[in-house]
Amino acid sequence: MKIKSFIYILAACFAATYLRVLINNNLIVSIIGSLFFGFFIAKGLSFSKKQIIFSGFFSCFTSYSGFIYFLYKIYNQGDIVKFIFWFNFLVILNLFTMYFGFMISRKMT
Repeated sequence: MKIKSFIYILAACFAATYLRVLINNNLIVSIIGSLFFGFFIAKGLSFSKKQIIFSGFFSCFTSYSGFIYFLYKIYNQGDIVKFIFWFNFLVILNLFTMYFGFMISRKMT
């Protein structure tokens, strides 16, 4: 991979991190990220563009740590039923949102 690609990935990471801090809501970030992730999966992108978008932007925007921290706060409250509900709800919601983004991308082309 060329140095130019690394610079693009770093720029995408910076933009994603800035947006993540700007929005500051794990649920909204997760839904937006899943929607656009599904949208870009359906596109026929080159390898370097996939690296920039998926490894750069989406890995910083929809960070796994935000998801885990949200669930950790619920778990520490001691309500296991609430924890299980939110875990399943978030995973299923993100999968459907990603599929919806995929279908929107397919309809546009």
